[in-house]
Amino acid sequence: MIPIYRPWLGEEEAEATQRPIRSGWITQGPEVAAFEAEFADFVGAAQAVAVANCTVALQLALIVAGVSRGDEVITVSHSYIATANSIRYVGATPVFADIEPDTFNLDPDQLDGLVSPLTQAVLVVHQIGMPCDLGRIVPWARQRGLVVIEDAACAVGSEICWHGHWEKLGKPHGDIACFSFHPRKLLTTGDGGMLTLVNPDWADRARRLRQHAMSVPDTVRHSSAQVIQESYPEVGYNFRLTDIQAAVGRVQLERLPRLLQRRQLQVEWYRERLAGTPLSWQRQPPWARSNWQSLAVRLPQGQSQQDWMQRLLDGGVSSRRGIMCAHREAAYPPGSWRGASLLESERAQDEVILLPLFHDLSQDQMEKVAEAIISCCP
Repeated sequence: MIPIYRPWLGEEEAEATQRPIRSGWITQGPEVAAFEAEFADFVGAAQAVAVANCTVALQLALIVAGVSRGDEVITVSHSYIATANSIRYVGATPVFADIEPDTFNLDPDQLDGLVSPLTQAVLVVHQIGMPCDLGRIVPWARQRGLVVIEDAACAVGSEICWHGHWEKLGKPHGDIACFSFHPRKLLTTGDGGMLTLVNPDWADRARRLRQHAMSVPDTVRHSSAQVIQESYPEVGYNFRLTDIQAAVGRVQLERLPRLLQRRQLQVEWYRERLAGTPLSWQRQPPWARSNWQSLAVRLPQGQSQQDWMQRLLDGGVSSRRGIMCAHREAAYPPGSWRGASLLESERAQDEVILLPLFHDLSQDQMEKVAEAIISCCP
């Protein structure tokens, strides 16, 4: 069976975990600090804050940006449910915009019809690594005094042409970007996340909140020659990344350029090999460079997604359905969200499948996937 994904982990990561284990500092400490600095340098950010996962990164981003109970946040339903959940965690209401049918990202033409006096932020998603249209969304938000938070969970290494220059997502181009290091992502720490921020005050508060809002971090107290008594001026959280995870992340970050190069070649091969099929592909705009975290194809109209996935599975090829829609889940009944028609979001969930794509996917395996797909075509 060819899996949908397998992380690229090796002896280098195993060896890296020995550093914190031997040092005796295994929770958030010097490895986390080094990982933050290296990640910030990689994406071109001024501030980076490591946390336990991307869901809490999104929650912290909304908190430090001042979003709270009674506010509204424009986002997409067509995303993993964590995106919408993070808005609910802070007591705000998600306002769902529909997506562009070819990029699967938030349609900027929807924004004017969704903004209200309660709107405080726009939470955009770079869906499965494809950059959304920040060139239109950010100026629109700036004109209205709204915060822009980027759910870049899948988009580490993706790029956008910004004012004529190619830049990595995470600078950030809005106010805050949030990344995931789940095993399904190109860069993994087992689980984990990162915020990159423009505002240093927001970054400082995020660092405190991730560690119970402690006024003085452990690293400062333990290295001080004087007794330091910490305080807790507000309610915080236990959202820390461990040094063991960060040690793995530092190795993964070094691997990332090779991962990105390999992924691009794999996608090009798939597209060429399957050029004669009736499948359609996620569109990459000329100002975007996806990391191709997942390979998404839309099935011919009228074809059963379930039947395709079963036939692929019978042929030894794993697949996954299109990205979910939060508004279709029982956790989001009518009245818990606001929005307009979400027809394109629903169509994408029902008509798209994700195909196997990972670093050490062999040529023979790719050919097997292609043959299985061709055998399913009408």
